[in-house]
Amino acid sequence: MSNPEPAQKNSRFRFEIHPPVFWGSAGTVVLFVLVSLLNLDQMTLVFKDVLGFITESAGWFLVLCINIYLAVVLFLLFSRHGRVRLGGDEARPDHSYWGWLSMLFSAGMGIGLMFWSVAEPIYHYTSPPWGEGQTAEAAQLAMGITFFHWGFHAWGLYGLMALALAYFAYNRGLPLTVRSAFYPLLGERIHGWAGNIIDVLATVATLFGLATSLGLGAQQVNAGFAYLFGIPQSVTVQVILISVITGMATVSVVLGVDKGIRRLSQVNVILASLLLLFVVIAGPTHYLLDALVQNIGVYLQNLPRLSFWTETYQGTGWQHGWTLFYWAWWIAWSPFVGIFIARVSRGRTVREFVSAILIVPTLATFVWLTVFGNAALYVELFGPGGITAAVQADVAVALFKLLEFYPLTSITVALAVCIVVTFFVTSSDSASLVVDIITAGGRLDPPKIQRVFWASMEGVLAAVLLMGGGLLALQTAVVATGLPFAVILLMLSFSLIRALKADNKVPGSED
Repeated sequence: MSNPEPAQKNSRFRFEIHPPVFWGSAGTVVLFVLVSLLNLDQMTLVFKDVLGFITESAGWFLVLCINIYLAVVLFLLFSRHGRVRLGGDEARPDHSYWGWLSMLFSAGMGIGLMFWSVAEPIYHYTSPPWGEGQTAEAAQLAMGITFFHWGFHAWGLYGLMALALAYFAYNRGLPLTVRSAFYPLLGERIHGWAGNIIDVLATVATLFGLATSLGLGAQQVNAGFAYLFGIPQSVTVQVILISVITGMATVSVVLGVDKGIRRLSQVNVILASLLLLFVVIAGPTHYLLDALVQNIGVYLQNLPRLSFWTETYQGTGWQHGWTLFYWAWWIAWSPFVGIFIARVSRGRTVREFVSAILIVPTLATFVWLTVFGNAALYVELFGPGGITAAVQADVAVALFKLLEFYPLTSITVALAVCIVVTFFVTSSDSASLVVDIITAGGRLDPPKIQRVFWASMEGVLAAVLLMGGGLLALQTAVVATGLPFAVILLMLSFSLIRALKADNKVPGSED
C-alpha cells in the first residue's frame, strides 16, 4: 500500500511519469487546444451555450456541494480527530508559520484578489442580486456578497482537499496524489483504471482552473501596461505577456520549492502589504477600519441566506454569473491548492491545520477586500465617482482606476503590476509542481524538465482560452471542469472521515 505509483523512466532525459495519467491529461489538454485553434470563430458560441446549460441545470448541485465540504471541515475541526498529527505523533513542521502561510495565501487566491477586489464590489453595488443599486444599502450588501465568495466556503474546500491528501500521504504512506484519498473506498483499485481516471480529472481541473487565473492576470497586466506605457489592450498583447511570464515561471519551477516558490511567495506578501498599507494611509483610514468591522458582521448575518440561495424565485441569472462561477473555480483549483498545501504541511495537527486555513487566509482576504473594495465604494458614495463607469467599460482597469485618486499613481500602478506578475509566476510554478506530482504517480520531487512542460502547457491553455472567447471562455472552462470534480470531492469527504474513524478508534469502542 505504501509503494508509489509505477513510473516510466528515461535516464537520459530524466523523465519519470505515470503513463496513463500523464498521457491522458496531456492528450486531453492538447486535443482541446487543437480543436479550439481550428474553430476560434465558433468557440465563443460554444462556450456560451455550455456555460448556460451547466449553470441552469446543475447550479443547485454546486451550491449543495460547497456547503457539505465546509460542514465536513468544521466537523473535523471540533471532533476528537483534531488531535491527529499529519505524519504521526513525532512529526514536526518543515516550514515556519510565516513561510507556510505565505505559500498558502499566494498559491490560493493571489491573482484573483488583485483582479476582483475593486471590480466585484463595484459590480454588486451597481447591480445587486436584490434591492436597488447604487445606494448605501447596495454598497453594504456588495461587500457582504464579496466576502461570501472569498470566505469560509472557499478556504473550507481547500482545507478539505489538502487535509485528505496530507493524511493519506503522511499517515497512510500512500503517494501524494488525489487517488490516494480514495483507498478506504477503492482499496488496491486506486492503482488501476479507477485511480487513473481520478488523477486525470484532478490534473485537467487544475490546468483549466489555473488557466482562468492566468488569463485574468494577463488582462490586468495588459491594462497596467496600457496605463503606464500606452501599450494597447488586445488579445495579442495578452498572449505575448502570458508567454513572457510563463517563461519567468519556468525559472522559478526549476529552482524548486525552497529557492523559488517559497521566496517568491514571501516577496508577494511583502509587496502586496506595501500596496495595502499605502491605500489605508492615503485613503479614508477611519472609514476603512469601520468598514472592516461592519463587513464581517454583514457577511455573518447573510451567510445562511447566501449559502443556500439558488435564485429560485427571481431567475435573473445573477447567481449563474457570480456565485456558481466562483464555486466551480474553487473546486477546479482544489487539487492544485490541496496538493500544494499538503506538500508543505507535514507535522501540523488536524486542528492546527484546519483552523489556520479557515481563519488566517480568510481574515487576510477580508482585510484586502475591505481596503480596496471599500476605498472604491467611498469614491462612489462620497467622492467624485467614475470607478463604476470604468469597471463597466473594462473590468481589468478597476484597480488602476482606483489608484488614480491617490498620490504617486504611476508608482503604485507599477507596484500593482509587479504584484500581479509575481502572483502569476507563483501560481504557475506551484501548479506546475502539483500537476507534475500527480502525473508522476505521487512522487514529491519529480524531474524538473516535466515541470517546465506543464508550466508551458498552462500558458498555452490560458492563451487559447483568451483567443477563443476571453472572460466568457475562462468562466466556461472552469465551470465545465469543476462540475465533475465536485462529485469526486463528495466521495473524498466520506473516504477521509472513514479513514480517520478506522485509524483513531476510541479505546473500548467497537466503531
